[in-house]
Amino acid sequence: MLKRSRRRSGPSYPVRDLSYVQTQGGRTRRHRFAREIQSFSFAVGVAVILQALCYLYIITLPGRTDWLNISAAILALSFVPLISAAILTAFRRHEAPIVISSVVTAALFSVAVSVLSALRVPVSYSGLALCLPITVFCMAFANVRFHRQLDERVALAGFSGSDHVMREIGELPLLAGPEAELGGTEILLIDPTEHHSEAWSPLLAACYLGGIEVMPWMRYLEIKRGRLDVSSFDTSHLSYAPGQMLYARTKRFFDLAGVLLSLPLTVPIAALVALYIFARDGSPVVFVQIRRGYGGRRFRMYKFRTMYRGSGGGSTSIGDKRIIPGCELIRKLRFDELPQIVNILRGDMSLIGPRPVAEYVSRAVEEVEPKYALRSLVLPGITGWAQVTSGYAGTTQEELEKLSFDLYYIKHLSLDLDLLVLFKTVKTVLFGSGAR
Repeated sequence: MLKRSRRRSGPSYPVRDLSYVQTQGGRTRRHRFAREIQSFSFAVGVAVILQALCYLYIITLPGRTDWLNISAAILALSFVPLISAAILTAFRRHEAPIVISSVVTAALFSVAVSVLSALRVPVSYSGLALCLPITVFCMAFANVRFHRQLDERVALAGFSGSDHVMREIGELPLLAGPEAELGGTEILLIDPTEHHSEAWSPLLAACYLGGIEVMPWMRYLEIKRGRLDVSSFDTSHLSYAPGQMLYARTKRFFDLAGVLLSLPLTVPIAALVALYIFARDGSPVVFVQIRRGYGGRRFRMYKFRTMYRGSGGGSTSIGDKRIIPGCELIRKLRFDELPQIVNILRGDMSLIGPRPVAEYVSRAVEEVEPKYALRSLVLPGITGWAQVTSGYAGTTQEELEKLSFDLYYIKHLSLDLDLLVLFKTVKTVLFGSGAR
């Protein structure tokens, strides 16, 4: 019998795992999936609870008590927002968070219904019809927040304008030079004009090859705050996707459809507002003002007159004595804008776009910032991204503040952004933020 040979002694080897690679300069990245899925947890929980309550209410109205089938249906529906959240984490930088979340959620909802049908589980289709929009809304809301949420470890590469960026974005770790250690950085913010150089090339190459996302600081500002940096903006930065071009061509159809479908509601409200103004201060109940429109062309914009006759125009202030009593509520609810339906039908305006300003305002602001004229690259709107995000502007500086939001809207024009503006407009009207 052969004797077992002794283990040959020799040099000790490092542990046979990837920790050895780390000692040679390799990096490890944090697992983002668990952290990203947590950002959907609240919306998923709300969707599951609301679905269960609505389905229970509808299905028990006729007196059904087959709790096993009811529980199976609720369980199947509960998986829809959960799986939807897991899938949506893969679309972090997608430009259409509302559309993509709606498509994914609706598709998963149809799969859940198909599974229940295949298992021959009796369901309430009216209950399912009520649950679908609830789930779609919850996931769309969560995905919009997720799209704008940047919780990764962000660092800024130092350059001549670092102080300005810090004031705009907030305090961030600063890489003083191209030899600085990246550490646990997951997103590196750069200035395209200064960092695409020979000195910074090795560090940028290490980021590209090592899975670190390199992002211009202006892009980070767009995502984080929903606005552009006016000083660095140029029309060459506008690069529209085919989907945006298609939506721009069909936006007129959506405007007309929205106006025509809302006429049964808007016409009676407009008639009541007109009668009230006439009763309080006589005619005319509508006034006309020349505004700057698409392509810089002037047009006649219509509004209900909410100030006393002969009180002059210009900006209003809180508690302005020129406003007819009771018209504060009309202005707060934006009912004074209803005559602009005529402007939409004529093609002067859109439902959503940069708010048109008076000629004297345009001239005054353009003397300070010529880029203010770029607001006329798209049709003006009754409501817009700047209106629901930054509120009322009464000074030149506030108009320049709103310009950064208007340029963001022009650059990111899409159905998604318009739906978000509509949602925020309803919120603004209900809570009165930005109204004066």
